[in-house]
Amino acid sequence: MKNKAVTKKVLAVILAAGMTVSMGACAGSDSGNNSGDSGRISSESVVEDNQAAEDTSGTQAEETETESAKRTEYPLTITSYGPDGEEYTTVYEEAPQKVVAVYQGCVETMLALGLEDHLIATAGLDNEVPDDQKAAFSQVDYLDEFTPSKETVTMLEPDMIFSWVSLFDSDTLGAPQEWEDKGTHVYINTNTAVKEDSLENEYNDILNIGKIFDVQDRAEALVNNMKETITSVTEKTADQEDKPTVMVVESMNDTFTNYGASSVAGDMVTQLGGTLLNPDASSVGKEDLVAADPDVIFVVYMPYTGDDPETVKQENLDKILEDEALASLSAVQNGRVVPIMLSEMYASATRTQDGIETIAKGLYPDLDLGE
Repeated sequence: MKNKAVTKKVLAVILAAGMTVSMGACAGSDSGNNSGDSGRISSESVVEDNQAAEDTSGTQAEETETESAKRTEYPLTITSYGPDGEEYTTVYEEAPQKVVAVYQGCVETMLALGLEDHLIATAGLDNEVPDDQKAAFSQVDYLDEFTPSKETVTMLEPDMIFSWVSLFDSDTLGAPQEWEDKGTHVYINTNTAVKEDSLENEYNDILNIGKIFDVQDRAEALVNNMKETITSVTEKTADQEDKPTVMVVESMNDTFTNYGASSVAGDMVTQLGGTLLNPDASSVGKEDLVAADPDVIFVVYMPYTGDDPETVKQENLDKILEDEALASLSAVQNGRVVPIMLSEMYASATRTQDGIETIAKGLYPDLDLGE
């Protein structure tokens, strides 16, 4: 468990800092933002990349003004998790009106729930937001700092911060309780804070945000769609006797990070009927892959803003497909080495739906998810 916790902490730092094999494509650029990470493109470029092809803001407004059948009764008590997985409770007297959302899933959850009017600032996007969120994103401010400093956030005077646990280190924003004591609520993506990640944690985060902002119906619709996809897949494959064996790995030089049972990806595999191999290992070597010889290998990749996604994807696939030591693998020989984006299965928030579909298609390539 200690090794797994250490691996997860390192992963969170890597994600938040944007360190990846693809960083070389933009390293050394003079157009980086002022967060101290010169490898990232400027905030102006991020905003430009996230512009909608056409203005659909009117449609977005109409869709989000529908009155919810469920109403939140305030004061509302929410339990969430902070550094080291510590549990704490927050009492909301009303829906926050001035929210700072940092990192992909947190920003996209707010946009997906039609809460852009509650955002006073966003930051930390590694990828473009989905096309149907771009019009809403264009209405909010995107900060120059990829990881906002305590000074910047303090000056914004938010009544809520929605982010990952890594934003609340001693050298960034400090402890969540410090903000709570000053009247600023904090909600942290659960899977960035606890030791054992799960789909249920992602579901609960979306549902909690729905309760906090009195948009429960919208939140439940997103979560129900995820659950219904899993149910549909398991029902359609119930008669399949031989369930595919699976590993989910990410290349780390000479070894691979292994996404086992205590990861969202591992949970997806299991709930969709796959058999997860080496479920307790935090890392594996080439010899472990050969010994396990899974039917399907999901290869984790992550293109950052400014990268060409297809190039990054292929580079990571080739670390298995082009390695002679792995040529004997059944997954390689049968064409079942499948890419999955990191943002679909780590702190995935609303992209959890994409991750479920990616895993399902990889497990059952002949299955029609639309039926």
